[in-house]
Amino acid sequence: MADTMFALSTPSRLQILVSLRSAPRTVSEIVDAVGMEQSAVSHQLRVLRQHSVVTVRRIGRTRQYALCDEHVGALIDDALAHLRVLERPHAAAADSDLRVGADTAAT
Repeated sequence: MADTMFALSTPSRLQILVSLRSAPRTVSEIVDAVGMEQSAVSHQLRVLRQHSVVTVRRIGRTRQYALCDEHVGALIDDALAHLRVLERPHAAAADSDLRVGADTAAT
């Protein structure tokens, strides 16, 4: 588990994973999506492959990268949802207060 969390621990790798969330992509498509240099993207993809987070498929002379499985996508979705909650702490607290009030009103 620590290896997987390490693979997810840098902003550049997370950007790459988010870009792969919608569909498999080639290195050049990832470069365009995340705005990083090709060499940096290739390096980060190597790390992600070594930690079994992404897979690679050769198509002719190109390589297409994809998330290893749906669990990686779920990790990304959960992390993004968590960040949205952290960005709205007052809204989340208000929502929680409303739910507590609704629960006590129903009893």
